[in-house]
Amino acid sequence: MPQDLSFYYAAVPAVLLVGLAKGGMGDALSLIGLPFLALVVSPVEAAAILLPILVFMDMISLVIWRGHGDWATLKIMLPGAILGIALGWATSALVPGDMLRVVIGAVTILFCLRYFWNNFGPGAGKITPPRGQRPVAASFWGTFSGYGSFVAHAGGAPFQIYALPLKLEPRDYTGTSVRFFAILNAIKLIPYFALGQLDTQNLVTSATLLPFAPLATLAGAWCVRRMKPQIFYPFMYAMALIAAILIMREGLGW
Repeated sequence: MPQDLSFYYAAVPAVLLVGLAKGGMGDALSLIGLPFLALVVSPVEAAAILLPILVFMDMISLVIWRGHGDWATLKIMLPGAILGIALGWATSALVPGDMLRVVIGAVTILFCLRYFWNNFGPGAGKITPPRGQRPVAASFWGTFSGYGSFVAHAGGAPFQIYALPLKLEPRDYTGTSVRFFAILNAIKLIPYFALGQLDTQNLVTSATLLPFAPLATLAGAWCVRRMKPQIFYPFMYAMALIAAILIMREGLGW
């Protein structure tokens, strides 16, 4: 277990940021949290320390959002996501994580810019109806999300590309996202153990940071419950855009 206080100066804010994201405040906060922790330990070790905390946060979020979610979205996205994790495990040594980060970041930036152009650019004001369920697109983005989550810890953006245009009620969107990534994180424990990244030292370090997890997760949920759709969706697209920029920046090594 790290004894240097500088570790906790970075680790505690990282856990708080990830907890706010898990409560429903957007993937960008989670992506800011991981680099915080990577300032004091290697990126691989940072991800390994955070994974058990993420699973614990997922359990809290599942209780908070237990009455909300869209099962149709989960049903058509999860098979692809599980396939993506399996592909990530099989090819993790072959596909550079940085290359995948750049691709995910670029696609998501274009997706978000299109939203802001359509809603706030010249000629804005036209109401875009919610997109219907599209099984082929759901399978593609689900696989991309599972693969990106395993290889580059960047599964949130592909999920948002498919789920945000559905225009679910904010609580249902958050509940769907919580269930989706709770299942993915639980499945990821198996290959992480197999790859030797969840050793005793990292698990003990994770345990010392756990008390901060529920506070941040509850705070994030409190904020989301009080957001109206006309505030929630621009906020989520903004968070997705920030997340995409951070992903791409990391992939390019800037």
